[in-house]
Amino acid sequence: MSALPAAPLRSPGPPLRPPRAKKDESFLGKLGGTLGRKKRAKEVSDLQEEGKNAINSPMTPATVDIHPEDTLLEENEERTMIDPTSREDPKFKELNKVLIDWINDVLVEERIIVKQLEEDLYDGQVLQKLLEKLADRKLNVAEVTQSEIGQKQKLQTILEAVYDILRPHGWAIKWNVDSIHGKNLVAILHLLVALAIHFRAPIRLPEHVSVQVVVVRKREVMTPSPRAADGASAILDAFDTLFDHAPDKLSVVKKSLITFVNKHLNKLNLEVTELESQFADGVYLVLLMGLLEGYFVPLHNFHLTPENFDQKVHNVSFAFELMQDGGLKKPKARPEDVVNLDLKSTLRVLYNLFTKYKNTE
Repeated sequence: MSALPAAPLRSPGPPLRPPRAKKDESFLGKLGGTLGRKKRAKEVSDLQEEGKNAINSPMTPATVDIHPEDTLLEENEERTMIDPTSREDPKFKELNKVLIDWINDVLVEERIIVKQLEEDLYDGQVLQKLLEKLADRKLNVAEVTQSEIGQKQKLQTILEAVYDILRPHGWAIKWNVDSIHGKNLVAILHLLVALAIHFRAPIRLPEHVSVQVVVVRKREVMTPSPRAADGASAILDAFDTLFDHAPDKLSVVKKSLITFVNKHLNKLNLEVTELESQFADGVYLVLLMGLLEGYFVPLHNFHLTPENFDQKVHNVSFAFELMQDGGLKKPKARPEDVVNLDLKSTLRVLYNLFTKYKNTE
């Protein structure tokens, strides 16, 4: 439980053996009717809007504001998230609104409009302007920086200035560069509340605001699991944690990845609704890689209508080769696991594509 202070204040390889074409089945046959299927405008609109909110930095708070990045972490990385129930607490919503309105009032002359704290403050740009205005001092930082390193350097300078202001008054520092840049809303709120109180902001902060937080950390096992004997990794990654400890978040991650793949597959009038089954034969994976990398994959390089397990494994393996040609590391998942409808393996493969190509049009 984290309590907040109360008032006062992201080229195909050599040709492979051509597969035996199934009688009367062409490329158009594989698309099977989807080329002629009309989509209802409202369904398309809803799907695009939901994907935009889940992946491309939503600008309005959502009931369950979980990005794939929130649960899929690097080695030894830890992330703190606010429990969705706490996000719906009236006092928490009020605190967010009061702080957003305050920032916008202070920066009205800068023509800066903040809509969502974690999305608008993480890079340091708004924090710089806010602190300069409140403390009536100019900070020696770059006005605009797009690189992660540059943003963190800028945040370091800003937070050092904040430390100098608050430390003499006994404030407990509950934020740092990584938490602010990582869009940790708890840390951002602690920082803003401290600034508002210290500079005697003409606002009324709701009293006794507290939030329930969920800490997600990547973990490892020290001894192999039974699956390791089959060649599967003994290391438990964030997907193991997701399946074991946050199954309620799984649907959100799946929906975000479905939106991502459909953004590109829709160009071929293809649409995915079930990740584990529709990627199991490897065809959509191959076509998706061609779309993401901007080339046409020759049909003789893979089985467009695979008839058996081996042909499906060939397709998935070929897709993995295309991924490596595109600069990605060899997927940790085995092609056989994807073909066997292992959802966790499929999610791992698709998430790697998401992280590299999520901003690709």
